Amino acid sequence: MPSPPGGFEVPLWRALAVFRLASLAYVCALAVRDADRYAHPYAVGALILLMVAWTGATAVGYARPAWRRWPLLLADLGVVMAIVLATPWVVGRTALAHGVPTLGVAWMAGPVLAWAVSGGRRRGTVAALLVAGADLATRERIGQSSFTGVILMLLAGVVVGHVARLAVRAEERLQRAVELEAATRERERLARDIHDSVLQVLALVQRRGADLPGEAGELARLAGEQEVALRALIAGAGPATESLPDGGGSLLDGGEAVDLRTLLGRYASAAVALSAPATPVPLPRRVAAELAAATGAALDNVGRHAGGRAWVLIEDEGATVTVSIRDEGPGIPDGRLDEAAAQGRLGVTQSIRGRVTDVGGTVRIVSAPEAGTEIELSVPR
Repeated sequence: MPSPPGGFEVPLWRALAVFRLASLAYVCALAVRDADRYAHPYAVGALILLMVAWTGATAVGYARPAWRRWPLLLADLGVVMAIVLATPWVVGRTALAHGVPTLGVAWMAGPVLAWAVSGGRRRGTVAALLVAGADLATRERIGQSSFTGVILMLLAGVVVGHVARLAVRAEERLQRAVELEAATRERERLARDIHDSVLQVLALVQRRGADLPGEAGELARLAGEQEVALRALIAGAGPATESLPDGGGSLLDGGEAVDLRTLLGRYASAAVALSAPATPVPLPRRVAAELAAATGAALDNVGRHAGGRAWVLIEDEGATVTVSIRDEGPGIPDGRLDEAAAQGRLGVTQSIRGRVTDVGGTVRIVSAPEAGTEIELSVPR
């Protein structure tokens, strides 16, 4: 089950409520101990009641995700800073000079932690500087102990903010993992349905129409090719030319090596004979994907213009890998490719030559009238 938004932050907000309650108890204990040393003990009692009420209000407010917004964060910071700034008057500067602690003590770190949990390191640092500045303003003499408190508050803001951001990122990754698992299960369900319906129909059309003449035979051949491609897609290989929605490149982009035979194997059919080495032909994933896509484009041209059978040969030459596509069609007349490019038909120019060139490869086309066409796609390993 997906975790609710902000689910990983919930323990941090609960820990903050516990911290504020514990620090409030510490403030009350110090107030009881030093009651006879305060300049205005009744005013101190009133401020402590305010601190109790505000601790309860923030515990309730921060427990609700919709309330963890700027109004509550700013009010929290303002209330705490007001109580800290009131310390010299209610406690008395004489008492402070004789070592009586300020009224806020550890309790004033509450808004610093709240800002850090809600916004990360930067927001926690800002709150820590503001509260620390208010605390330093109440002191007549600033010593080493005063700076130690400031440093500790800054560290709390930075560390808690960092942990909060890590929790948010972990929750986002978990959410993506859950969504991916759900998508995978749905894909498996669809694969079962497709296997029981579409694939069986395509196979039936291919078998029944393989020996028929004319357009019926062509439809049977296309049905066989689509059956092979669809089986590869269901198996998880995906089409070689599948692209990102934003045009950012192939889904097969990456630096790991893949076996070229696996990508080209989906094109094998009754009309396409594939010859490959007995051993794997590893290529970087993006190079292999572009080479497979160019091969598919070449075979599409064979089906549209040459008809009949096609032969695909994979040659692993060590430093380079070459894929040859050959047919026995009417060939390509001289100047036909240039004419097609001028007319805006860029199948060979972009789908074949462009793909291979983008990965540092070369394309060689050998064709003659009534002698068929051979396309060699070579890429460096």
